[in-house]
Amino acid sequence: MRLRFLGSTSEAGACPSLYETDRGTIVVQGLQVTDTDALSDLRHVLDGEAAIEVPRELISDIARRVLP
Repeated sequence: MRLRFLGSTSEAGACPSLYETDRGTIVVQGLQVTDTDALSDLRHVLDGEAAIEVPRELISDIARRVLP
């Protein structure tokens, strides 16, 4: 799988960031959610999955620029 950087809300270019894959999916880079109360609200978490927190404005900004 190859990634193409879509954008970040970090001025230093670090996380959180979004990437598009050559498989037509999105990869999210950010801080892993470790709060047990928040994790208990998740549904159907499979082995190997993790909850990643990113700012709402990152999602909306990238959606406006990238999606048709």
